[in-house]
Amino acid sequence: MSEILTSVFDRLVDARPPAEPTVLFETATVLGGSIAGLLAARVLADHARRVVIVERDELPSTPQPRPGTPQDQQVHTLLPAGQRWIERWLPGFTQVAVDRGAVLSGPGTTSTAFDGHRQVRTDTDFWLLVAGRPLLEACLREQVLARPEVSVVRGRVTGLRFRDDAVSAVTYLDDDRERVLATDFTVDATGRASRLPAWLREHAFDQPRLERLTAPINYATALFRRDEPTSELEIACALGLFSPGHGAGGVSVAAANAIEDDQWIVMLMGYDDSRPGRTLDEFREITAQLPGVFGRAAGGPITREILTYHQEESRLRDFTGLRRFPARLVSVGDAVASFNPIYGQGMSSAALHGSCLSAHLTGGPDLSAPATGFFELQRMVVDAAWAISAGGDAERLDAVHGTEVPAEVSRQRQILRQIIGATLSDPVVAEAFNNVSYMLRHPATLADPAIVERAVAATTGAAG
Repeated sequence: MSEILTSVFDRLVDARPPAEPTVLFETATVLGGSIAGLLAARVLADHARRVVIVERDELPSTPQPRPGTPQDQQVHTLLPAGQRWIERWLPGFTQVAVDRGAVLSGPGTTSTAFDGHRQVRTDTDFWLLVAGRPLLEACLREQVLARPEVSVVRGRVTGLRFRDDAVSAVTYLDDDRERVLATDFTVDATGRASRLPAWLREHAFDQPRLERLTAPINYATALFRRDEPTSELEIACALGLFSPGHGAGGVSVAAANAIEDDQWIVMLMGYDDSRPGRTLDEFREITAQLPGVFGRAAGGPITREILTYHQEESRLRDFTGLRRFPARLVSVGDAVASFNPIYGQGMSSAALHGSCLSAHLTGGPDLSAPATGFFELQRMVVDAAWAISAGGDAERLDAVHGTEVPAEVSRQRQILRQIIGATLSDPVVAEAFNNVSYMLRHPATLADPAIVERAVAATTGAAG
């Protein structure tokens, strides 16, 4: 089973646009113009004569924060899986972003550390694209909207209409007037607050099962002027993870990225009641005690006030196995699964959801039936991300609260801890772990006996 998972996951990561796309729809509609919606629109442009994005926010032509993305002022990193996928579907995207100030960080300038011990460097050729979220979104929006098939209408989506158990129209408010947009296929990309379950309930369709992981997280993020030019940076992207008692000031995670406009974006994160870095003095006092680049990054003049962000839980909506669900309807992005953002998986997950959509539409789907095949593919991607982010949060909270966990879960966590420990000294294990963290490979690859054996040897002092 794990071989099937890894094989299918590899194909999704490596997918390219169809060489000879087939037009399936006259009009396809995407609800929401954020990153997941934009990438879904790009995929649909291969299969629809007209793709309409319905977005309630005004979409600016320049990088600006948007009310609909309250997290967009926090740290964002486009992982290698997402960067590679987007580059294939929107050629030149990476260079456009870099020309506008985004920074590419490779093996030599990327640092991941656990309790202050830096992961060993590997020979893997990977690139992380770091920038402010508004800049990345603006670059995506510009290229997607340049497609002649894609357009945007501004409005607040209020519901769906159905005919023969399939979505046939979208209703939305435009200047307090209700509009009706006929559609042949609909993608819900309205984020964590998606009202799709309520719309389904109103029409007696099955609703996706909602899984919640209560993991209260608190971010404090600030921007500082960066004196070093990008070309001279020793570290451009740093992530520090700390076990309880090892992070100064109650910090569980710290991140520092070199971004556009000669700035550092620095983030401190705490769990539960820990809210580190809410004042500038406290922020700098904490970062000065953290190993690595954090103190230096936060040492320059502050260029934006400290912004905080709280998220109470991670959420996963399971669309698989539903008995009565509309045809011509799918969900993507945070409308399906939203995790602790510090793991950086949101944008890359959105890209792989787009890959699932392309695989579904190019596979000759029965459009009169629910998109079961799509949701099964997507669940594979969701489970991979959930295993890393939500799994890590759950383990930490269980340890803090003394929660008793099943023996099998405890064994799996012990193996993962050994793998993480081995990344500090064994480049083979570090490469395998990074491939999973960067969403290039499925987490099942970490169960490879050769990787587990090396991890055990490295962490017991027997590696030779």
